[in-house]
Amino acid sequence: MPFYDRWLAAPRAQTPSPKARHPVKRPTILQIVPELDTGGAELSAIEITEAIVRAGGRALVLSEGGRLAPRIAACGGEFITFPAATKNPIRLLWNAFAMTRLVRREGVDLLHARSRAPAWSALIAARLTQKPFVTTYHGAYGENGALKRFYNSIMARGDIVIANSRYTAGLIRARYATPERLIRVIHRGVDPAVFDPAAVSPERIRALRSRLNLTMEDRVVLQAARLTGWKGQSVLIEAARRLKAENRLGRVVFVLAGDAQGRDAYRRTLEGMIAGGGLDGVVRLAGHVEDMPAAFAIAHVTVLASTEAEAFGRTATEAQAMGCPVISTNLGAPPETVLAAPRIAPEAITGWLVPPGDAVALAEALAQSLALGPEQRTEMGRRARTHATVEFSLAAMRLATLMVYDRLLATTLAENYGCHGLPVIPGRTA
Repeated sequence: MPFYDRWLAAPRAQTPSPKARHPVKRPTILQIVPELDTGGAELSAIEITEAIVRAGGRALVLSEGGRLAPRIAACGGEFITFPAATKNPIRLLWNAFAMTRLVRREGVDLLHARSRAPAWSALIAARLTQKPFVTTYHGAYGENGALKRFYNSIMARGDIVIANSRYTAGLIRARYATPERLIRVIHRGVDPAVFDPAAVSPERIRALRSRLNLTMEDRVVLQAARLTGWKGQSVLIEAARRLKAENRLGRVVFVLAGDAQGRDAYRRTLEGMIAGGGLDGVVRLAGHVEDMPAAFAIAHVTVLASTEAEAFGRTATEAQAMGCPVISTNLGAPPETVLAAPRIAPEAITGWLVPPGDAVALAEALAQSLALGPEQRTEMGRRARTHATVEFSLAAMRLATLMVYDRLLATTLAENYGCHGLPVIPGRTA
């Protein structure tokens, strides 16, 4: 092992137990994430900021900003503009020393990194200041060589490594031989108050239907994902083409909700597929949709068509919390969150799992979902909401993360969080 690798890894083995640490009365937790536009890492940073503040701690978030940045201050945290999205090695080193100064100036007690490039800077700052370092492994990162493997390995170098699913935990163990005792499985949580069919007003439903040019008779197949090849929009469009050619669609509109994020060529490819398949008006590229609870509320079924593994796939739990059945590819973490045959009895399913990239299988699952009568659809939706809100609650995710901080700092954040009238639900750990 090179010297620099030994130096970066050394504090992990030397991290004292909570009993040996001097307790921190009001801990300052620093989270770093590249941007705050959309995505699981960004939303998790906001959700944990609120939990830290409610538990009596101080929450700092370093990021380049984005549409979600105002929510940091709104929930009591402190947003600090920082060049966290850079991948330039020289700038990453500069960021490390800038972060070191910030840690000392602000009295930061623990650093929590949620993305690879800024995690390298955060690790160096943590080692220079002798502060605990936590990572959350949010993505099933591709590895196509030794250099990329080394770059990705930063997310497995935390004093504690949070995996957002059992699937992700398995990747960490297999790729980096990370000891089991350093990994905590904490599934992403869904807020049952936000994603609640009863909380979505008719006005919100009408506004979204109007924006998407939907009639009350249109049944909606929803895919909520940024426009990028591995999210499988092209597979869904092909499945729609097949169903239309077989005259099995009826009044169905496919709403593909998600930003292109600069991938204009891919968007044009999708537009070409829609036109070439005679699907104009049937498949709609809706761009970013702000009101996702309303989007799930109007959907007959939600689709995750990813052709590469999802490390978690929050759309599956959010849709189910809204009482919307889910069709997902049988890949990555969604099999942990979607109850589907043959593993689950037909009368207990909350959705369907299909092979990745298989438009024929996806079309058949869509046909089955569209064939559900109103009572069958309502009952499946009821099961889906119960499953999502009981098994993947936001309260459990927050509590389990605060327990990680407590483990390293000998604090009582998790206990304090529960004392604020919030449910103390044991988090999933492994």
